[in-house]
Amino acid sequence: MPGTEDKLRQYLRKATADLTRTRERLRDAEERNRQPVAIVGMACRYPGGVRSPEELWDLVAEGRDAITPFPEDRGWALDGLFHPDPDHPGTSYVRDGGFLHDADRFDADFFGISPREALAMDPQQRLLLEVSWELLERAGIDPGALRGTRTGVYAGVSSRDYMTRMPHVPEGFEGYATTGTLTSVVSGRVAYTYGLEGPAVTVDTACSSSLVAIHLAAQALRQGECALALAGGVTALTTPTAFAEFSRQRGLAPDGRCKSYAATADGTGFSEGVGLVLLERLSDARRNGHRVLAVVRGSAVNQDGASNGLTAPNDAAQERVIQQALAHARLTPDQVDAVEGHGTGTTLGDPIEAQALLATYGQERAAERPLWLGSVKSNIGHTQAAAGVAGVIKMVQAMRHGVLPASLHLDEPSPHVDWSAGALRLLTGATEWPEGERPRRAAVSSFGISGTNAHLIVEEAPASEPTATPGPATDVDADANADQGIVPWVLSARNEGALREAAGRLSGVSGSPAEVGWSLVASRSVFQQRAVVLGEEREELTAGLAALASAEPHPGLVCGERAVPGADAGPVLVFPGQGSQWVGMGVELLDSSSAFAARVAECERALDPYVDWSLTQVLRGDGSELARVDV
Repeated sequence: MPGTEDKLRQYLRKATADLTRTRERLRDAEERNRQPVAIVGMACRYPGGVRSPEELWDLVAEGRDAITPFPEDRGWALDGLFHPDPDHPGTSYVRDGGFLHDADRFDADFFGISPREALAMDPQQRLLLEVSWELLERAGIDPGALRGTRTGVYAGVSSRDYMTRMPHVPEGFEGYATTGTLTSVVSGRVAYTYGLEGPAVTVDTACSSSLVAIHLAAQALRQGECALALAGGVTALTTPTAFAEFSRQRGLAPDGRCKSYAATADGTGFSEGVGLVLLERLSDARRNGHRVLAVVRGSAVNQDGASNGLTAPNDAAQERVIQQALAHARLTPDQVDAVEGHGTGTTLGDPIEAQALLATYGQERAAERPLWLGSVKSNIGHTQAAAGVAGVIKMVQAMRHGVLPASLHLDEPSPHVDWSAGALRLLTGATEWPEGERPRRAAVSSFGISGTNAHLIVEEAPASEPTATPGPATDVDADANADQGIVPWVLSARNEGALREAAGRLSGVSGSPAEVGWSLVASRSVFQQRAVVLGEEREELTAGLAALASAEPHPGLVCGERAVPGADAGPVLVFPGQGSQWVGMGVELLDSSSAFAARVAECERALDPYVDWSLTQVLRGDGSELARVDV
């Protein structure tokens, strides 16, 4: 019947169109879930006095050991804490670890926090606040500009020691102890302070916390839950409880050092630290002009399940999480060059991890392209909730320098691993990581004592990245400006002490004078105490910084204070009076600075309809027109 055939054809056309749309939606959803996420900023503090990614790189590249004796300024009863017997209750058979020896320093006034509330705050909250500010400025973003934006915070944390120091809330601290010690507030405090309205999530999967946080942040970005995300982790050891607890389990290295994958491995070494990365969808980062340091190509998280013990690692689960991360990244194992391993230095965990890597990455690889394996824990110890992000920062820096740094304590590989089972090599020495036909790639592993495993694949920044607005000088590769002339380095802070400290930190920054000067005005917040250092060469500028840092006068240094709060929020009218001009004023700058000449030409065009003289001719003239009041 003709009518029935027409209806059938219409139905088939509609069904075909619906199927096509469904396939397109599924394809779009799949692509969105796999789109690369850019790392546009990094910041950290780790043992060994490390206060930046550059200093972390220097530490690992130079092969330094950051383990030190227990701190003497934390109220720990050190006289009775050590005992060589692992079974002796309440003591530790270890005397060393990796510590942030300035963890008690916190500029509460900078964040608008009262001294009493600051004292009630877990140091992990304080550290994360400070490093998050540094992270944003290093990425070329004014922290104040993010208020009200869909920026997320994903913070890994696993220690709650600070609560045990206050079994009874001291008088005058009521109302602060709860928010000061809740782990949920670790991420919430950052969001509240900066006015961020994306997800704020605190993650506790023990040793894998920071890597799980990065995984969750990347997924949230892909799903459109936030446009920008701070992700990482923090650990502060405010009591020696962890050392005493793991002494009972005989899980600590007697010298406090992680001998990752080594024959001498005899336990883990506990440390503290904080690390953050700033994440953004790669397409957004390019559109917003943010410098891309590296790309999170893929990641995965899973659980050991019922293994041979609650805290025992599971080799099958580790293999699965690696395979899941590779599948998410759409890569084959031979397309990854190196792995930043978990490598805690235990006789149980390291062999299981190495065998899982051999079974996945080590197979079907060319002998001349082995998988390289190392661990930053051999330098700084096991920073627990901040461990995974330390590995990410290390590998991003390794890509940028083209070198895989050596791991320490690797005189002989572990005899508990069949190293012949695959093409895997330990980083017993620094190894060149040259550019090739494809991007450099590295994986980072973290395995939590709770059984939660995480694996992340990081890829070097795309070579075709467009020119971006420069961020901080440490993250800029802008061309040197041959026409720079005198360059101002502008600094500001909330008080004079902070201004001097900022000058001291800036003196060692890399980049040309013009790069540093641009970064200081384009990516930093402006505060009441101000200083400008002027100079043409780096030596002049660093001399001015040294004078500022030591509160001494210098001919190239100008210091001052904002007189009226809010005065720089809008236009300023200046009435200079008559008679302050002189012949030739500005001519040298007009000839030496193309930027100044362009702005003068702009001013001349703006004045032209209202005056009968030329601004450029007046500047270059003999001075006869300077007597005119309108000039």
